[in-house]
Amino acid sequence: MRILPKLISRRSLLLFLLAAIIGLSACRKGNGIIPGEETQVGEPDTLRNGFYLLNEGNMGMNLSTLDYYDRSTGIYKSNIYSEINPGATKELGDVGNDIGIYGSKLYAVINMSDKVDVLETHSAKRIGQISIRNCRYITFYKGKAYVSSYAATIGNASAGAGYIAEVDTATLQILRTVSVGRQPEEMAIAGDKLYIANSGGYSPPRYERTVSVVDMTTFKEIKRIDVAINLHRVKADKYGDVYVTSRGDYYNIHSKLYVIDTQKDIVKDSFNLAASNLAIAGDSAYVYSAEWSYITNKNTVSYAIINVKDETKVTDNFITDGVDKEIKTPYGIAIDPENGDIYVTDAKNYLLPGTLYCFSKSGKKKWSVTAGNIPAHFAFIPR
Repeated sequence: MRILPKLISRRSLLLFLLAAIIGLSACRKGNGIIPGEETQVGEPDTLRNGFYLLNEGNMGMNLSTLDYYDRSTGIYKSNIYSEINPGATKELGDVGNDIGIYGSKLYAVINMSDKVDVLETHSAKRIGQISIRNCRYITFYKGKAYVSSYAATIGNASAGAGYIAEVDTATLQILRTVSVGRQPEEMAIAGDKLYIANSGGYSPPRYERTVSVVDMTTFKEIKRIDVAINLHRVKADKYGDVYVTSRGDYYNIHSKLYVIDTQKDIVKDSFNLAASNLAIAGDSAYVYSAEWSYITNKNTVSYAIINVKDETKVTDNFITDGVDKEIKTPYGIAIDPENGDIYVTDAKNYLLPGTLYCFSKSGKKKWSVTAGNIPAHFAFIPR
């Protein structure tokens, strides 16, 4: 979910409302449910499992949807949640902000609906719900789920500390909470510590600029590492480092990528590289950026690869066949854990259905398909 969405014109607003009406009617008609579409996009592969894609949906419009790519058949299925869960009167909810699989359960973090929907991994049938105010992201550790929360209403610029909720994945009960910085975002586990990006994104120019470090044994915040303003994404590599993105202020302070040494809990390196999100696979961090500027009123887009072993930039564009020119607003990224395929989503103008692209490891397009409104977050079903 974007903290500072672009201002839209009256024409764009009309398009947005039209898209919302279309989106709502695509889910339900009267008391019935219209199923999503099925599209043959890839070659069947019975040896590999599929993945879910969570579409955020525009804020306040209850348009979050769930798609599924069945790799055993090569078929992409859109908007599966409503058909599988017809009793969910409000469907999936308002702004799907993160998704993750742990064991037999799939967790969908629905930000403005103040809930984490818990589904059965292989069927996507809803089996439970966890109520967490203004929840943001989820990660897992030793039988527990950890969910970041702003602990305040949407857009509350005076909100204080956020918190992390520890959830028992067996009972789905909140066990403990720990206070962290203002408006905590994504998290990553490194060793026995949890690293949380604090953004302060509701209160510009009074942004937060720290990463909270929580000891997982005591579940206490033990340190805050000063990094940069408006932090967002956090990913851990296999060498004991954590990569953190800063969104800047959308004016004169640009987005950058920082590296934290988790042994010393200090910033050890940075890249003068705009970074909206990244996915780490092996020794490679795939970093994309759609850096918005209120000065130029446009995005600057890039697709880089960082070698996390020696912390050097490998390339400025991991899409090698020119298809990057077709992508207007990259918004989500994932690397296939089995064959290294690169998945990038395009949110386009945030108003109409986006597109999911699949690229080979060499950066060549394999296929693309229409997804939901603001496609963003992936969860691969483990073998």
